[in-house]
Amino acid sequence: MGDGSGRGLDDLSDASDGADALDRLAALERFTRQLDWNLLRTFMMIVQEGGITRAADRMLLAQPTVSNRLKRLERQLGRRLVERGAGTFRVTAHGDLLYRECVEIYGNISRLNVLLRDIREEISGHVSIVMASHVQTPLLDDVLAEFHQRHPLVTFSIDVTTSTDVTQQVQHKTASCGVCLVYDRVPGLRYEVLFREHFQFFCGRRNPLFGRTDLTIADLRDQPLVSFKTDQLSGVLRPVALLRTQERIEGRVVGTTSNLEEVRRMILAGLGIGPMPMHVVEADVRDGRLWPLPPYDSPPAVDVYLITNPAAHLNRAEAAFVEALREKVAATPARERIYPYPMPGRPRDTAAPDVP
Repeated sequence: MGDGSGRGLDDLSDASDGADALDRLAALERFTRQLDWNLLRTFMMIVQEGGITRAADRMLLAQPTVSNRLKRLERQLGRRLVERGAGTFRVTAHGDLLYRECVEIYGNISRLNVLLRDIREEISGHVSIVMASHVQTPLLDDVLAEFHQRHPLVTFSIDVTTSTDVTQQVQHKTASCGVCLVYDRVPGLRYEVLFREHFQFFCGRRNPLFGRTDLTIADLRDQPLVSFKTDQLSGVLRPVALLRTQERIEGRVVGTTSNLEEVRRMILAGLGIGPMPMHVVEADVRDGRLWPLPPYDSPPAVDVYLITNPAAHLNRAEAAFVEALREKVAATPARERIYPYPMPGRPRDTAAPDVP
């Protein structure tokens, strides 16, 4: 028989579950209220820099301050985030999960100003493009020109950095899109080939190989070298590094840089031979400043990508610009996105003009 209250065992069980749910909700609200969000940013920097000391240098803080912030965060979460000791730094499974969430939080917060500004300015907005130093294609140039004509109130910023940094900025949602070379793809990002470029070794007028049409790959093997920092088997210029390894081009490395203009400067100055995108230096070859070197038949090919982050909340200007670039690529035949085409082959004219 009932007790007159109208509540059976199921009702009592439901009441108990409801109380537990309220307790959990209260604990969650207390946790979010007490959590210092700056600790999450500090933890993200520690993981990105691979250690507490380097993170402290990046944040312009004392090393003990950063270390204490990590300890506070671990106490608040009740989880070990980093295994650390003498010569040891390893992010735990809990730490790796938290890091990915921190990147997502940081990216969303960094874009708040852009999103709010887009609402205020209606059709106008800002597009942030980050790219590698040697990106040269009429695809991007034409889209920029046409987009500006259609949307004159849209502003742009274009930053040049390494391909690794390009990927990182797109991943962290601090850039609208990126244009760069790719070695390892980051899960969650979208990669689309813009064009394919070919690299070739070149020398300047001060080099004894300049102007010679009888060269073979063997003539390059002991030449001093200048190149990009990513000219490695584990870098974005792996095809170039692979060619050097296969053909035993093992001269002394005289200079490296992440910037195409500085590779060109060192080649022109006679520091050594070096790889350059063939279509980028066509004018230098035509005007007698650079001389193409072997191999002539099968130069290393490298694809240049448009990188976007589907998880980023793009403003209308950003979304329209990315879409315009995609439409331009889709409307351009694949052959017209291979640079140079056709291949120039072995040089024939040794009578290069004098350059002051």
